[in-house]
Amino acid sequence: MLRLPDAHRKDFLMTALLRSCYLLVTAITLCVPFHSAAGSLDHLTDLTGKVQTVVTLKGRDNFSSEYRYDVSVRNLSPDAIIGDSLVIVLDKITNLAGEDREGLTGESFLKRFDVLDQEGRTDDGKPYFRVPIGSSPDLVPQTDSLPAMIRIRNRDYVAVFTPSFKVFGQKRPPAEAKRTESLGSSTPPAPGQSAAANRNAVDKLIQLLIKKGILTEDEWRKANQP
Repeated sequence: MLRLPDAHRKDFLMTALLRSCYLLVTAITLCVPFHSAAGSLDHLTDLTGKVQTVVTLKGRDNFSSEYRYDVSVRNLSPDAIIGDSLVIVLDKITNLAGEDREGLTGESFLKRFDVLDQEGRTDDGKPYFRVPIGSSPDLVPQTDSLPAMIRIRNRDYVAVFTPSFKVFGQKRPPAEAKRTESLGSSTPPAPGQSAAANRNAVDKLIQLLIKKGILTEDEWRKANQP
């Protein structure tokens, strides 16, 4: 049986431990459901007053009472908006009188409609849709985004109604702010800080391996013997 020198055996064991830990962390990450990363829209800014929604009726199915809309976002602000952050929220549905609730019960008209192919719902239960990403990473001032297709079915078969939308997203930080942030982050770490951080990370990985039963404390103690 081939026996490695102590120094080589120690390096080999450390490499094997780190590789096992990497595979374990990767497996845990892949097992997390995708929708848990989506979260709410709390990290986005309400841009409704700084943009305009362009709503175009693309089709109507009288049999199913389904209406299909293309809804795009026009940037009216002086700032660029990060393209993949844009979200359109179906905020309310109004009748001819401009009312969005039933007069007797106070129930929102929105509850009478089936909204199809939505990306999710806000914390207060309103459906939202992500705006498709265009050829540019940003929606610059005075330009329109690609349209999001929104399908709405009216359970009451009322012929006339008007959907109303809100827009959420993130503004692109000014170049000066980005440069300042970059300069601040380029400050070299204090002497010994990197080594201490690496050691702390390794200790946490080893504790995780021991907790999962992949490594015993005796094996780790032997590997660290001089």
